[in-house]
Amino acid sequence: MAWICLVIAGILEIIWAYAMKQSHGFTQPVPTAVMVVAMIGSFGFLSVSMKTLPLGTAYTIWTGIGAVGAFLVGISVLGETVSLPRIAAAVLIVSGLILMKVSSPE
Repeated sequence: MAWICLVIAGILEIIWAYAMKQSHGFTQPVPTAVMVVAMIGSFGFLSVSMKTLPLGTAYTIWTGIGAVGAFLVGISVLGETVSLPRIAAAVLIVSGLILMKVSSPE
């Protein structure tokens, strides 16, 4: 259950990061509201996952899901630049996430 909560927290992190971008400095009320709700949900699910998962594992996985997810949303939705170094960086992050999951006692 902790891992499911952690994945949900990571997905909500992607949503709030995208909504923050769409809020244009908090000048757009709907994306700002989506950001706040997703942020609260993300922190809530992260908190639940940390009841059983180690801090280092939970926080690393949460930020990694958010980082790679925001990278993918940036490319696919916002038309951000795709380059070999950026792809390599994302692959390294995912590799770290896999290693963190495999080495976790939970």
